[in-house]
Amino acid sequence: MKAIILARVSTEEQKEAGNSLPAQVERIELYCKRNNLEIAERFVFSESAYKTKRDEFDKALAFLDNQKEIIAVVFDKVDRFSRSVFDKRIPILFKLAQEYKIEIHFASDNQIIKGEMNANQKTQFQMSLVFAEYFSSAISDNVKRAYETMRKEGRATGSIPIGYINSRIDLSDPDSKKIVIKDPARYLYIIKMYDLYSTGQYSDDKIADFMYEEGLRSKGGFKVSKSNIRNILTDPFYIGIRRSMRGNYSHSYERIITQEIFDLCQDVRSGKNNNIKSHTKSLTYIFKGLAKCPNCGCTMTPEGIKNNGNIYYVCSNGKNVCSKTNTRVNEKKLLEPILALLDRLSSMPDGLIKVIDKEINKSINYEKDFRDNQISICEDESKKWQKASDKLIDDYYTESLSITKEQYAEKLQTYKDKTLDAQNKLSEYIKADFSYKSQIIQVVDLCKNSKKLFESSTVEDKNSLLKFLLTNCEVKEKKLIYQVNSPFNYILDLERS
Repeated sequence: MKAIILARVSTEEQKEAGNSLPAQVERIELYCKRNNLEIAERFVFSESAYKTKRDEFDKALAFLDNQKEIIAVVFDKVDRFSRSVFDKRIPILFKLAQEYKIEIHFASDNQIIKGEMNANQKTQFQMSLVFAEYFSSAISDNVKRAYETMRKEGRATGSIPIGYINSRIDLSDPDSKKIVIKDPARYLYIIKMYDLYSTGQYSDDKIADFMYEEGLRSKGGFKVSKSNIRNILTDPFYIGIRRSMRGNYSHSYERIITQEIFDLCQDVRSGKNNNIKSHTKSLTYIFKGLAKCPNCGCTMTPEGIKNNGNIYYVCSNGKNVCSKTNTRVNEKKLLEPILALLDRLSSMPDGLIKVIDKEINKSINYEKDFRDNQISICEDESKKWQKASDKLIDDYYTESLSITKEQYAEKLQTYKDKTLDAQNKLSEYIKADFSYKSQIIQVVDLCKNSKKLFESSTVEDKNSLLKFLLTNCEVKEKKLIYQVNSPFNYILDLERS
């Protein structure tokens, strides 16, 4: 009987455990030789078991489709076959085996799947897959727990911003614990950016140009873009707070920026500090900050209003690969698909609007119960750590505690960080209540009067409305390509049906 080999490996740990590709192939070839199987083709690749797109696996399926006789498909072990019992390829191979078109061999497990399998053999195979799935799920759970532990310990998960680098406690030991430290070659650039911006005399653009002249470069060797400058100047990581999808938390690394200078820069950006002349404000345009250039991914920016009254957008060219001539597009051209979309939203049937109103009211009630509970938890947490801070201060100065000044300062900072964490979460939940309700009202208003609202709004409100309505906007061949944000995409689907 002819056979094909399928060998795959996912991680460095599997390679070190003897599951490397050469080791697998050697075991499979020996198995084929012992069982008189003639190897017709080899499909050898390295990729994760959880990836849904396995090009090499699909090539193997295509090869099997062209065979006119039964062929053996030989894996090393069941877990190399797949770690997901729900993978769409498993039913395909299993069905082919049941139809006597192939046999599935697992060399190391000494197991064969073919048409005349009895109930016990089928159950054994299915349980093998279930355990493989359990193994993969356990790994996923461990990773989640590891990240949660890192967050609780104040360690960063994911990438770190410019101004910091990953290092090791013992540079001479490649296996020593990793830590995050200030980047000696770049952290001074961060301090300079904040100092410049706090004066109110420098926009993001000007700072980008200034830092380029000073020698700061992106990882690709380009000028740091305006949007990245904005991200740096609004990132609380530099004052000890890490942002994440699970909420903000205090990290344990050295701060580069003081709270005072950070707050001052945020006031400059928002225009709250009237004592500083801010040059960061500029005219708002309908598509400002919305659309990306499909060629380089940079933002399309307005050139300003021309003498004929027209407004044109061009690629900001932060990577120096585009030209204004090739990317210039009239704002009126970009508005055409938007007006058509607003027409659709405005023409929603009354019956559908009533259904939406009903579901929104339910959603508001659910959100209120959840928010009230979270606010109560955050308030208790804030009081607990504030009380702990007060007690620590009293005990230290009344000499009730036998700790050093350094230990006292470290412990007090920990309590302050935890108090700040709780207060930040509390503030976010309170803001979220107003934000959620206002957004819900906007949803209803947009569904009823979208085009009328858009046409009667100021340019700034039009820009805000489109940011609320659209996502992933690009300008391709002078046309605006976009996706509709939730829940409007679902509402439009209902309108179609």
